[in-house]
Amino acid sequence: MDLFHLPRKKPPAVRVDGEGVYLRPAKIGDFDEWRQLRSASRSFLTPWEPTWPLDDLSKGSFQRRLARQDRERLDDQAYGYLIFRGKDDALLGGLTLGNVRRGVAQCATLGYWIGERHAGQGFMSRAVRAVLRHAFLEMRLHRVEAACAPNNERSRRLLEGVGFQREGFARAYLLIDGAWQDHLLFAMLEREFLHETETVDGAERQL
Repeated sequence: MDLFHLPRKKPPAVRVDGEGVYLRPAKIGDFDEWRQLRSASRSFLTPWEPTWPLDDLSKGSFQRRLARQDRERLDDQAYGYLIFRGKDDALLGGLTLGNVRRGVAQCATLGYWIGERHAGQGFMSRAVRAVLRHAFLEMRLHRVEAACAPNNERSRRLLEGVGFQREGFARAYLLIDGAWQDHLLFAMLEREFLHETETVDGAERQL
């Protein structure tokens, strides 16, 4: 078997649709709403994220984010999305399939954030399910990994609720909020996702 010519993904869809939510890459017109939501949620988000740069909420910083997002997508390295509510297009949060590894791995790492006022309403679970469907059926990934701090109960319940399996514990795993923090390690395999999703005549039906 030629390990360097395993199946590649199809060209990624720009928009990913889920139940009551949809995801698409950020664009410059999202800046004002993104800045307002991130600013209003700062104290809610900072315990679980890398330290914010001093100019994190500036337009220049946002433009650099967009340039990096587009470059990483073009290079098949990472796929960043904003999450929107379907009924009114309100911005809810963000999600990334990052650290994409092809070849013998066919794997990516899931990261996400949600605005404080939208937390606890099921939006992120729906967004994660939608992007998992996209990752396994369109991008042809074999495995999606995720991690969360042991005291991040919301994130742990989210991952377990959508079917991720806990695989381990990593000491001082990520530099979060200015300190190296331990993390719980989770993953979902393509076969586990397909076990819950049956494809009939090209249409998906949730079991």
